Amino acid sequence: MPHETALIATIAVGLTYALVGGFIAARLHLSPLVGYLLAGVAVGPFTPGFVADIKLAGELAEIGVILLMFGVGMHFSISDLLAVRSIALPGAVAQIVAATALGAATALAWGWSIVASLVFGLALSVASTVVLLRALKERGALGSMDGRIATGWLIVEDLVMVLALVLLPAIAVPFGMHTMSTGVLVALGMTLAKVGVFVAVMLVVGVRLLPWLLDQVARTGSRELFTVGVVVAALGIAFGSAELFGVSLSLGAFFAGVVINESDHSRRARKELQPLEDAFVVLFFVSVVMLFDPAILVRQPLQVLVVVAIIIFGKSFVALLIVLAFRYPLGSALMISASLAQIGEFSFILAGLSIALDILPALARDLILAGALLSITLNPLAFRVVGALQSRIASRAQPN
Repeated sequence: MPHETALIATIAVGLTYALVGGFIAARLHLSPLVGYLLAGVAVGPFTPGFVADIKLAGELAEIGVILLMFGVGMHFSISDLLAVRSIALPGAVAQIVAATALGAATALAWGWSIVASLVFGLALSVASTVVLLRALKERGALGSMDGRIATGWLIVEDLVMVLALVLLPAIAVPFGMHTMSTGVLVALGMTLAKVGVFVAVMLVVGVRLLPWLLDQVARTGSRELFTVGVVVAALGIAFGSAELFGVSLSLGAFFAGVVINESDHSRRARKELQPLEDAFVVLFFVSVVMLFDPAILVRQPLQVLVVVAIIIFGKSFVALLIVLAFRYPLGSALMISASLAQIGEFSFILAGLSIALDILPALARDLILAGALLSITLNPLAFRVVGALQSRIASRAQPN
């Protein structure tokens, strides 16, 4: 494939496979998401036929994450986020710690090192941004209290993963304990400072500047110019926040959306961005499983089942207990736990970096990819089960 056509081929073939897979899945009364994931396996290097450019597919998928998080940010106000901080912050941290411990204990039983086991457990502890928000949007729950809690929970998980990705190289350096500890503390302090500065800039300067700029573009009366302005706000701030402040692209895009929400044109911005967001989010799902080798299901079936059980049952049960401990209704706890019963993009990034630093064995990436594919595929079923349980709870609560 000539280099100049690789981008076109990746988009065209990837979307075509996704369309066919999604259509078949829908006709079989399954979520189209299942078809998108199988399309990713079909265009990956482990199956015959066309092989998409993995690097390009990953970058296209990142655009989908940015646009989705930007759109979600435009559905939230700053007051909405502050309203759920009392449960989202301690809840997410406690769930990450518990799920990491569960995954680490499993890896230790397989004979892995302590550091490798902890990193593996951490990779299984965080949910996929795209899958969680997509599921909430499909069910009209994004603006509900449960949706706001789940989104706030997700933002905390993103911040934890940003810290982990920054600290991991410092931990991996084979220096003495004193040097390593000093390096870790310095890296942690720098990361927290950069994140704090970014949030302050967005909430103090951005909340005034971005809505004003968008209003000036809208005054031109040009629809395409307005659309370009919205896309520039999403991609530009996401990229700038990552380059200047070291925060994740998705987190930068989310805060950009929160700021744009203060504009009088936020509803129009959401409408203009939706078609582009949908197309790139589909590419995200296709790219998620391109590196997945189906042979691992035959080579290591028991290990795959254990990983899937940790993601779907272990992590969700921990989240359920945490939400109930904060005295929220059982229905809310069930919804939030179902939202977190999968893993995605941050898990892949963490696994890839850890393998490059020689912390994780190559088997870990295959297990994480298998866990992601199966948990994402089964996540709609988890929501259906939760929906049935919520209906039963509501019917019992009604007086006879």
